[in-house]
Amino acid sequence: MGGLRAFAAELAGTFALTLAGAGALCLDYATGGRIGPVGIALAYAAGAMTVTHAFPSAVGRFNPALVIAELAVRRADILRGVFALGAQLLGAMCAGLFLRAVLSGGRPELLTGPAYLGSCLPVGIGYRAATLVEAVAVFFLALAAFASDQRRARRLGPLYIGAATLFGSLVAGPLTGGALNPARAFGPALAAGSWSMHYVYWVGPLAGAVVAALAAPFLIHTEENRP
Repeated sequence: MGGLRAFAAELAGTFALTLAGAGALCLDYATGGRIGPVGIALAYAAGAMTVTHAFPSAVGRFNPALVIAELAVRRADILRGVFALGAQLLGAMCAGLFLRAVLSGGRPELLTGPAYLGSCLPVGIGYRAATLVEAVAVFFLALAAFASDQRRARRLGPLYIGAATLFGSLVAGPLTGGALNPARAFGPALAAGSWSMHYVYWVGPLAGAVVAALAAPFLIHTEENRP
């Protein structure tokens, strides 16, 4: 039952997180830019805080990059990691298809360029720079996630992760779309059929998360629980 609960939590949480990021981007296009980068970043950060608080049994934190990073340093069970990855990609796919179903009738222009259902695309920078931006943003997001496991006040973990998501989205959003998460990029891309430079949103986050996992033992001070 515990494994099924964790799988369902990853699926539901990644659905909500993808819907928050892609939905806010679609809404920005639909309103002629009234939401803006700050509004999109706030929506994404609020989504991250909500799902992290609501689904504490999710081992992968709704982000394939974090799962693969922990697998790379052998801090996660392989079978649970594989199930988490499957649930995350399925949840992101469902979110993209949900957006497509909702918008295809009333706002079909959001299914094609430049919105592409909220798919992430580099803006004004090449794929190398975009990959680096995503990597740096996810490095700090991953450190925040790993640090939340080491703190005595773990109940504040959703706040740490939400703040790191807001920080990364504000910095990366205007340049890359601010995916910070391969699943967030995957869902809308699949639903819209828009795969331009999609590898940026796998290579960058994976590199940033793996480096963070390797650096975490040296950078993060573990707080021991006291009686």
